[in-house]
Amino acid sequence: MTDLSGKTAIITGSSSGVGAASALRFAARGAKVVINYSKSRQEAEATAAACRDAGGEAMLCAADVADDAACRAMVDKTVAAWGRVDFLVNSAGTTRRCAHDDLDGLSGEDFHHIYDVNVIGVFQMVRAAAPHLRAAGDGVVVNISACGGFDGKGSSIAYAASKGALNTMTLSLARALAPDIRVNAVAPNLIDGRWVRAMMGEDAARAHVAATAGKHPLSRVNSPDDVAAAVLWLATVATTVTGEIIRLDAGHHLS
Repeated sequence: MTDLSGKTAIITGSSSGVGAASALRFAARGAKVVINYSKSRQEAEATAAACRDAGGEAMLCAADVADDAACRAMVDKTVAAWGRVDFLVNSAGTTRRCAHDDLDGLSGEDFHHIYDVNVIGVFQMVRAAAPHLRAAGDGVVVNISACGGFDGKGSSIAYAASKGALNTMTLSLARALAPDIRVNAVAPNLIDGRWVRAMMGEDAARAHVAATAGKHPLSRVNSPDDVAAAVLWLATVATTVTGEIIRLDAGHHLS
């Protein structure tokens, strides 16, 4: 098990879900973790407490990644407190659920908001953190994408398009920041977590998860911790991997 004592990870959108699970994975190995949130302070505090219980240090940082000044301030706060940034996990994301054949159901404002968080916010975080990731040596960025970025499916056309853009941006950043910083992404299919329940309701989400799992060769879907395990592997073990977008789809692409 890789010891991350003395190392620092900024994890956006880490009050719950994949971000929180990733923070716990890093903290359990001794890392100092920044728990970022935009609205859910109570959940962020609970995640920070769990990280401390797991053996790491944790610091809360309220910031909307769509705001460039807030991204820069989050990185500055991290460096002021802990002197370095070793890992950046871009987990903050948003969507608007809309049937793909409902072309009037999405506005230009919907697209702008989703892109502001899912694409531009990632770029802004990487730009702010890059000098510190480079200075730390072997800096790592892991972006949380989605299978919708490959197949155009998902909660809305705007969301799938934003993840497709994130995939190509991951490749561009991997080229631009090599050899000092590795940049990769994980692309999960359905995640059985709070987000799908918030969009669909408890009963509909449970049925959707079961139906989706039944279509996959591995007969399951992701948990947030499944995704977090892949994030940690890319950050700490896969030292010759950069510019990859790894599908976490329980074999669905084989169907």
